[in-house]
Amino acid sequence: MPHFAYLSQSTFLRCPALDAGHRFGIAGVAWDGAVTNRPGARFGPRAIRAASHMLCDGTHPHFDVVLDGELGDAGDLLLPNTSLPAMRTALEAQAPALIARHHMAWLGGDHSITLSLLRAYRQHLGQPLAVVHFDAHCDTWGDHFGEPSGHGTWVHEAISEGLVLPGCFTQLGIRSAAERAAREYVRDQGGQIFTARQLRGLESPDQLAPVLQAITSRLAAHGQPPLYISLDIDCLDPAFAPGTGTPEPGGMSSNQVLSLLESLAALPCVGMDCVEVAPPFDHAELTSNAAAHFVWTYLCGQRALHTAQA
Repeated sequence: MPHFAYLSQSTFLRCPALDAGHRFGIAGVAWDGAVTNRPGARFGPRAIRAASHMLCDGTHPHFDVVLDGELGDAGDLLLPNTSLPAMRTALEAQAPALIARHHMAWLGGDHSITLSLLRAYRQHLGQPLAVVHFDAHCDTWGDHFGEPSGHGTWVHEAISEGLVLPGCFTQLGIRSAAERAAREYVRDQGGQIFTARQLRGLESPDQLAPVLQAITSRLAAHGQPPLYISLDIDCLDPAFAPGTGTPEPGGMSSNQVLSLLESLAALPCVGMDCVEVAPPFDHAELTSNAAAHFVWTYLCGQRALHTAQA
C-alpha cells in the first residue's frame, strides 16, 4: 500500500501510520495545480493535520466517541506537481487500495482531485454514487478557461462519466457568479441545489431538517446508493475561512456545516474529502481549524454509526 510511515506527531489527531487493522484512514492529496486564482492548497493537508492536534483527547462532544485504535494516517500520496493528467493517473493508481481496505477521509488539495476519487469509488463499488457537495462554486463548467479540465469542472465531468447519480446529487452553499447553464446544471440534470441565500438564518439541526429530509428522500427513492461527501472549505463565508483560493462573501457558517455533517452521519456514507484549504492566506489558523473539525466530525459520526450497528 503506497503511503509514508508518518510519525504520530505529524499525523491527523496524532494517530499512528495507517495499517490493515484500521477501519478509518486519512490520506493527503497535496495538489493545487488546477487552481484559477490563489495557489496554496497543496499545503492544506499539512495544516489540517496540525490543526487537529488541538482536539485534545479527541472525544467528540456530540457523538461521544473517540477514534483511538480505529484511525490511521497514510501520509500524503506521491503525486507530480505540475501535470493534471499525470496527477490523476498517479492518484487513480494509489486510491483503490486505500478505498478497498479503509473508510477514507481525503485532505486536499484543490477540488480537481475529487474527480479521480469518484472514479476510484465508482470502480470499487460497481455503481454510481450519491454526492453531497458543499461549495461556494457550482464546479459545473464544461471547460476551465479554455482548458478541458480543472477544479471547476469536476461535477460536469462526474455526471458526464456516469460516476454519480444526478438525482442524488445535492449542492449546498452555492453563491458564486455563474451563467445560468452552469449555475443550474445540477438541477437541470435532476439534482438539487440549496444556495447560500436559501440557507441564510438556518443554523440548528431542527432548522436544517428540511434540507436533510430532501437528501434522504432522494437516496430512498434511488435504493440507498452509497454517499460521498465533498466539502470545499470555501462553502464557508470568508469570515470563517479566509484561507482559501477563491473566497466568496455571503457563505455558510461553521455551525451550519457542523449541523449538516452531524445529521448526515446517519446516511450510507463511504468517504469524504475536504479541499481548497490554502494556508498561505489563512489568519490565526481559522480555516485549517474548521477543516480539521469537519473531518473529525465526519469520522466520529461514522464511528458512532458503526458502533450502533455492531
